[in-house]
Amino acid sequence: MDRISASPDQTRDVYERQAAAYDAKRSRALFEARWLARFSACLPTGARVLDLGCGAGEPIARWFIAEGFRVTGVDFAEPMLAIARARWPDGDWRHADMKQLDLAETYDGIIAWDSFFHLRPDEQRTCIAHMARHLEPGGSLLLTVGPKAGEASGTVGGEPVYHASLSPAEYVACLEQNGLRLTGFLAEDPETDKHSVLMARKD
Repeated sequence: MDRISASPDQTRDVYERQAAAYDAKRSRALFEARWLARFSACLPTGARVLDLGCGAGEPIARWFIAEGFRVTGVDFAEPMLAIARARWPDGDWRHADMKQLDLAETYDGIIAWDSFFHLRPDEQRTCIAHMARHLEPGGSLLLTVGPKAGEASGTVGGEPVYHASLSPAEYVACLEQNGLRLTGFLAEDPETDKHSVLMARKD
């Protein structure tokens, strides 16, 4: 991530403008597969999975659908959801913002890949509480975060987008405050295109 200026208040607008371009460029190589497999191994057969920041559904939601999981995709950018709905007309695609997540349902697993880290640090703490409430006991959580505490910017379709992260220790504390236990963390995983990945389980 380049250290350039980006406002977190503009993230939704960027993704709405760049939905088609983002989807066209999004890697389908499934460099995420090792973590997806580790995560799914913690889930019961046919589990309900909430994909937060699902975008257009490629490749994360597609992977879970192909593996036989029941997927609910949530995104705050309607143009992204329109692409997902065109691909899976019978799918469960919902327009909502993870900052105010309130679906009145629980899930066996929640994944937020390349989405959670667009929230401000204080919003991340609140969102973890929201996600904990939406997890079944024994449910698993998989997030991409940053390798250390700080703020930075990336780009989507050439436009800057905001990124933030807590420190690993802060994530552990926040998880524990919400009844979750860290089960895995790897900063800048070289096998996962340098993503920093966090897994947790609800006790």
